[in-house]
Amino acid sequence: MQAQPKYSALTGRVFEWLEVRGHAAITSTVTWAELLVVPYRDGDQQGADDLVGLLSTLPNLSWIPADLDIADLAARARGVHRLRTPDALQAATALYAGATGLVTNDPIFKRLDNIEVAVLDEFL
Repeated sequence: MQAQPKYSALTGRVFEWLEVRGHAAITSTVTWAELLVVPYRDGDQQGADDLVGLLSTLPNLSWIPADLDIADLAARARGVHRLRTPDALQAATALYAGATGLVTNDPIFKRLDNIEVAVLDEFL
């Protein structure tokens, strides 16, 4: 699967960072569901398979499923920061896991005041 050209250099750097011994990142299983929407919508099974292959083998990346504690944090994020449920689950997962930053391409996460947010578009 090829990243959109505009983001390929940036996402490549993120993936390279994930391969360095000692680095650690977490993400919600919601990420999986969100990233696979486009290839499935487009009927691109090869693209979906490539993405699954990449996402499931990234070293130093832990996948965290939502549980009741994360759901409660997500509800708070929705209430306080007016986030949509998927975004609130992403933010809650980061906070629950003790992440110090959140890498995204959605500036809505800048509403969060308790975690550093890096928006990819700001680096282009």
